[in-house]
Amino acid sequence: MSHLLDDRYPTIRLVPMPSDTNAAGDVFGGWIMSQVDIAGSIEATRRAKGRVATVAVNEFQFHQPVFVGDLVSFYATLTRVGRTSITVSVEVFAERRLSSEQYIKVTQATLTYVAIDENRKPRPVD
Repeated sequence: MSHLLDDRYPTIRLVPMPSDTNAAGDVFGGWIMSQVDIAGSIEATRRAKGRVATVAVNEFQFHQPVFVGDLVSFYATLTRVGRTSITVSVEVFAERRLSSEQYIKVTQATLTYVAIDENRKPRPVD
């Protein structure tokens, strides 16, 4: 299966490594948050046709743990475009043990980005 959601392709896909774990041996939430921000910024950058900066994490929910060896897919969708801001929803799915075809929604988040110019000042979204 090339993608989990029939009508969309993942913005990024990664396999977490042992160095991405917390003291309990699960993938560290901060690693997932970082990847969510990257996935969201890719969609925001495309829409802004230029540089963006993360200005808010509006919502972040961890539903299930992520384990080393999972194939983690991050799906980013634009949900709002303002004058200078862009809000993106990111859904995260883990494919457990690549041969099992077990797909679990592990995280969802909503982030806001602002389009910025070369001086890092807000600019209108084209």
